[in-house]
Amino acid sequence: MFRNQYDNDVTVWSPQGRIHQIEYAMEAVKQGAATVGIKSNTHAILVALKRSSSELSAHQKKIISIDDHIGISIAGLTADARSLSRFMRTECLNNQYAYETPLPVSRLVTTVGSKLQVCTQRYGRRPFGVGLLVAGYDNLGPHIYQTCPSANYFDCKAMAIGARSQSARTYLEKHLDAFQNITDLEMLVAHGLRALRDTLPNEIDLNTKNCSVAIVGKNHPFTVYEDDDVAKFLALIESEERKSSVTKPRTEAAATASPMEEDKEPREPTPQVATDTDEHMES
Repeated sequence: MFRNQYDNDVTVWSPQGRIHQIEYAMEAVKQGAATVGIKSNTHAILVALKRSSSELSAHQKKIISIDDHIGISIAGLTADARSLSRFMRTECLNNQYAYETPLPVSRLVTTVGSKLQVCTQRYGRRPFGVGLLVAGYDNLGPHIYQTCPSANYFDCKAMAIGARSQSARTYLEKHLDAFQNITDLEMLVAHGLRALRDTLPNEIDLNTKNCSVAIVGKNHPFTVYEDDDVAKFLALIESEERKSSVTKPRTEAAATASPMEEDKEPREPTPQVATDTDEHMES
């Protein structure tokens, strides 16, 4: 059932200049598993929360290696992320074959943005329902980029996307000045884990099953740490008290919901959008 008469297709504009199909795709990103990206002067890291659809299935991987110097973490529809990651790998291979040099991170993100934009303009295709955090290292240093289903992309110092990511962004904003001068790689990863931990309900904590870490930097190829390899990083914050459990009370809606209700596959997006009928009558 359509929510209004202007969301039938991605080529339909509302009288207020909005494309509702893109807004719905953005909502799918907000319902995806949270992921955090941070960079210093020498390294860039990704920390992602993994989900399992049921107790009988394994946790889905949320960090994907693209090249020796580039990797991504995802929030949203995993199938769309696989398609984009395959495209990004092909671009890196083509550049390496033609020029015998790694593809600069900014050029790859620009190419991805152009691919995303096609789906927001042509009839018969839907926008990609996934957001990416791209971490890479090239001649210009480490990079963290964010891409959106709307085809916008941003060069970030630190960023968090996905469900409950506002809590992680608040943590990143408080400690933003400290990231650039961090020389201890483990300390940089610890900041990322603290930010990711703030996105979890109070009853759930990070462990080796639901957390992934990736690191790339100078003389450090893109490396993903899964399962038991994450234990050494989790030990850095294990004895720390969670600040979110004290300063951020749970809302009534969160209290009645199941603790793992948001740790499931993305459901049909239900964004709170204004109906265009009333605004059109007012204008």
